[in-house]
Amino acid sequence: MTLKHSDPGHVGKGNLSPEPESMQKYSDEVRERIAKKAYELYEQRGRQAERHLEDWLEAEELVRKEMTDSHTGPTLQR
Repeated sequence: MTLKHSDPGHVGKGNLSPEPESMQKYSDEVRERIAKKAYELYEQRGRQAERHLEDWLEAEELVRKEMTDSHTGPTLQR
């Protein structure tokens, strides 16, 4: 017996999420800084994968603060 799914394109699509709109405003350099900072936070928290969004958002905030404080960091794309 063969089971059919109502959505023929369902395989694999649920695992990938598009980049959030909030990230589209950043340059590649800023995204890389946020990713590195998020990974540092992930490691500091004992590699708790279920907190990846929290780590990313905190890293984004920290990097933006660093950029604001330094006034010489990479700029947002316009």
